[in-house]
Parts: sequence; C-alpha cells; structure tokens
Amino acid sequence: MRLERGQRVVIATHNAGKLAEFALLLAPHGLDCVSSGALGLKEPVEDAPDFAGNARIKALAAATTSGLAAIADDSGLEVAALGGAPGVRSARFAQEAGGYAAAMANIIAASRADDRAAFAAAICLATPEGRTFTYLGWCRGRIAPAPRGDGGFGYDPVFVPLGETRSFAELDKAEKSAISHRYRALRQFAAAHLG
Repeated sequence: MRLERGQRVVIATHNAGKLAEFALLLAPHGLDCVSSGALGLKEPVEDAPDFAGNARIKALAAATTSGLAAIADDSGLEVAALGGAPGVRSARFAQEAGGYAAAMANIIAASRADDRAAFAAAICLATPEGRTFTYLGWCRGRIAPAPRGDGGFGYDPVFVPLGETRSFAELDKAEKSAISHRYRALRQFAAAHLG
C-alpha cells in the first residue's frame, strides 16, 4: 500500500511531543497529517503485551473511526537493570511514580550497577478496511547519572544514545530524529509506503 503526497492521514496520538516528531519525520513526504486528538477520537485501551500490539490497536482504532489511513506508534524505555521495564508500561510507570521526574530518579537509582538501556518503537499503518503493516526500531544507549537537557519529552533527559555524550533532551530535534528509535522504525515504514 502506497501513501500519496498530499494524502490526509491520521497520526493516532494525543501526545503533542509525538505529533511534533512525526510531523518532522514525515514532512519530506508531503503527507497531510492530523492527530487523532485534533479529530476528537477517543484513545483506545492499550492492553497488548508488546509495542507492536499496542501500535496496532491505536492505528486500527483511528483508521476505522476516521475512515482515513492512520499511523500509530507505541514506544518506551527498556532498562537493563529493571529487566526491560518499564517497557510497554513506560507512561504508566511515570504516572504511578508521581511523574516523569520521580520515575527518572527511580530508574537512575536502579541503574547504578548496569546503565544499559534502549528506547524501542513500533510503528503501525492501518487502513479503514483493517489492513495493518508494522515496523520496529531501537535506539540503544545508557542511563545518565542525572537528568540533563530541557528538549524532548518523557524519559529523554536520562537517555544517552550510543556514540553520544548528550542525552536525547540535549540534542536538537533534527539530531534526535536522525538516530531515534521512532526514526529507525519510520525509515522502514517510508521505504514500504512512501514515494
């Protein structure tokens, strides 16, 4: 399935940070992107055990409700010292900790002996008829000893990608986009669906 320049697609998110990243990554392809939040679409329950399943749930809900092709992602931080957690529970992990600052403090404390981590992303394209196409991407790195930077969102201040000394939150948007987990999944998506 090919998406054409100028075609309207739903980005299945209510998260302004994710929408901004998608807009930057998709800008060269000329898609007319609108968020599910802007369309007033409800957020579905994300109860899959993995990123691919949750991305599929969100993309299908947006596509079948809007009648447009929809792109969704599910992503999160996997911390070696926490056995891969918070993973698919990344947003809930922060909520349960009382916010991202507290969650990052917990992650830093747990990662003193083993600071390996990765951001993972799944991107799913869904059609209103129910067809889906899913792509996975990772950005490996480590947990910083303290949050750094004020860019990005979520766990970006504590994640330092391999080959970098700066956290995701210290990179500018273009630098982060060029190496991010979302970009790596989106590059596969673009090769398959964009002209």
